[in-house]
Amino acid sequence: MRLDAYLHRHCAASTAKAYLREITTYLSGYPGAAGADYGAVIGWLGVLRSRYGNASTLNRILSAVKLYYSWLVASGQRMDNPAGRIRLRDMRSRDIQLQDLLTAAELEVLVAAGGQKGRYTGLDERDRVLLSLLVYQALKPAEIAGLRVGDIDLESGTLRTAGTVTTNERVLALQAAQVLLFYGYLQVVRPRLLKGGATEGLLLGLRGQPMVADDIVKHVLRHYPASAQRIRQSVIASKLKAGEGLAAVQVFAGHKYPSSTERYRPSGEEALAAAVAAFHPMG
Repeated sequence: MRLDAYLHRHCAASTAKAYLREITTYLSGYPGAAGADYGAVIGWLGVLRSRYGNASTLNRILSAVKLYYSWLVASGQRMDNPAGRIRLRDMRSRDIQLQDLLTAAELEVLVAAGGQKGRYTGLDERDRVLLSLLVYQALKPAEIAGLRVGDIDLESGTLRTAGTVTTNERVLALQAAQVLLFYGYLQVVRPRLLKGGATEGLLLGLRGQPMVADDIVKHVLRHYPASAQRIRQSVIASKLKAGEGLAAVQVFAGHKYPSSTERYRPSGEEALAAAVAAFHPMG
């Protein structure tokens, strides 16, 4: 797979374009980049730090370079990703506003609403599949866009996601209701949307082309009361609130580091406030 195609499979179209630009700049300034080791990448970051004072810019460039090395590994050109373990300590704050997330009950209401009824036959069934992937597996739009028909195993009731720059590849269980939903979509609806075309992409648009991450982000914002990101965050937070272990939720979410999952756990003060609100509403 070519680098540009790899980027588009793992990122939204706008992000893939920006990352390709950063990678091109990286390679032009560092001819031996393909064979660089961990120390060399750290040294390169030091040069960038003296050039850029903005942590967000540094993080974007590092994310692009990480994906470049992931592509080299995936294409068999090297065995390791020398940038994979690098994290910027001065990265901008990414605190999760837990009070703004959907509750478990609100998530159930959302998925019960199903797809958006419209004049285009089949799109409502496709939307139910999309919504189920957001609510039951908490997948990112880029992960959903990367799903192929072969990634769905109805016999075992699982799906495989390739992950992204910030999430690991993983196998996730399908809910019982999803098995029947996916079967109907794959056997009846998807062939109708495909219109004789040929693509392995799971979710298709009206013209039979695979939905890309940007399409999914915009579609969710247009038709549902919460963004795809907010739904994912709500699912992760709900699992921790329900008592599931940090390690189990980290694997489910695909987080590369426990600290990423820890951000979804309410602090002691927040937990106390929730308890007071629940048992002493007039307090």
